[in-house]
Amino acid sequence: MNVRNATIDDLQAISAVENICFPANEAASAAAFEKRLRVFSGHFWLLEDEGQLVGYINGMVTNHITINDAMFEHAELHDENGAWQSVFGLAVLPQFRKKGYAGKLIDHLIEKAKEQKRAGITLTCKKHLVAYYEKFGFTNRGISQSTHGGATWHDMVLHLKS
Repeated sequence: MNVRNATIDDLQAISAVENICFPANEAASAAAFEKRLRVFSGHFWLLEDEGQLVGYINGMVTNHITINDAMFEHAELHDENGAWQSVFGLAVLPQFRKKGYAGKLIDHLIEKAKEQKRAGITLTCKKHLVAYYEKFGFTNRGISQSTHGGATWHDMVLHLKS
């Protein structure tokens, strides 16, 4: 397994994984991914097995401790000097699930956020995933203001600095 930063050349493969892993109302569009890759590819990591894309994790850097819906479509809100690494998406292809690969991506993101001296990591998740993220040290801040895709989300935060 290899973790590397995504490039614009990975756009088609990323979009294919997104459309397999998320319902249409929640999936990011190819255009949204293109913007993310052009603006914050340094915060977009791919997990590959012998050159095959297995999954990815990505998100902008921001000074906001929670994610708002505008961030998903407006990559230009990325602030490289921001305090918080966000997670917009964590996806692993179904045939690779339950093998620790999502955890490998989360661990990689945490390592990078520490190296970059971020205050922490912020993400939103559905209720059934709250306990999963808590295993990595995230705390549940309650129901999010985000209504992305018409779903109910929980704000999760991992503090890296006191």
